[in-house]
Amino acid sequence: MIRKFLQWLGFAQAGHGHEHGHGHDHGEAQVDRSHGHTHGVIDPGITTSERGIWAIKRSFVVLFATAVLQTVAVLYSGSVALMADTIHNFADAATALPLWIAFALARRKPSSRFTYGYGRVEDLAGFAVVAIITFSALVAGYETVQRFLHPQPVEYLWAVVAASVVGFAGNEYAAHIRIKVGREIESAALVADGYHARIDGLTSLAVLASALGVWLGYPIADPLVGLVITVVIAQIVWQSGKAIFSRMLDGVEPAITDRIRQAAAQAAGVLQVTDVRARWLGHRLHAELNVAVDSTISVVRGHEIAKEVRHQLAHHLLYLSSATVHVDPAGEAGDAFHNVDGHRHDGLEAHSHH
Repeated sequence: MIRKFLQWLGFAQAGHGHEHGHGHDHGEAQVDRSHGHTHGVIDPGITTSERGIWAIKRSFVVLFATAVLQTVAVLYSGSVALMADTIHNFADAATALPLWIAFALARRKPSSRFTYGYGRVEDLAGFAVVAIITFSALVAGYETVQRFLHPQPVEYLWAVVAASVVGFAGNEYAAHIRIKVGREIESAALVADGYHARIDGLTSLAVLASALGVWLGYPIADPLVGLVITVVIAQIVWQSGKAIFSRMLDGVEPAITDRIRQAAAQAAGVLQVTDVRARWLGHRLHAELNVAVDSTISVVRGHEIAKEVRHQLAHHLLYLSSATVHVDPAGEAGDAFHNVDGHRHDGLEAHSHH
């Protein structure tokens, strides 16, 4: 029973595959699986989701344990700075739940209704993460203001110091796991949550300053540090919110579209690359682009060039899930040449299709 629980958490080996299938030049299996060029790796969508779930489980346990230990210190000491840090750590642990659900749903195969799969759930989970952090900032801010208005003594300073160190260690471990795995699988939600944990670890150390101030005879240091922590949390909300909402609005970094254009141009037979579009669905990228080829080649040859374009894209963007490549004849590359000129039919007024 204990071993099964440890396997669920990811602390014991259970064949979850998080130690392989990434960091290698296996990207070609991610775009065009029909040509069998997989190098023996398993489906990357499942691999990355398993990896993400592993990171979330482990960091959740560490952060929850950290917050519980800090709660004991808060009850003994009455420190509002430590209370603010503890509230934030509980919120940090709680953010694991929506991300965990998102990664689990992302493993489901596309359906007739959700033809792109369920990757967008991860972006919604990122929104939930931002909402939870916002709530923790409001609670911490309220309690800090109350302590300014109604001062209370801080006791057991040694417990405050110990809880501060525990908070830093727990958050730094969670940050390391989430950022490392988030970058491996290109998950903005997981990376944002990891940086949130890292900054939260530094704010945990700020509680040391409050304990030192109280020890030196300045009790106001406790609510002042609580206020500083609240401001830090608010900054995290702003930074994480920008990244998450950019994904939700189908925003991508300009460098990604440049990489798509450069990779496609390397395919033999491609004369020009136009109309590059891309968007994220969770931590998987979907791309569309037009390529110009020699107008005298056969349809079969044009299809081979399109496959080679997808092949090149998969090698250069290992997080690419799909790519739609439209082949145009040289001299008519791009969507501008696909517009239908004005015409009449079926008794309708003259019109065009764009």
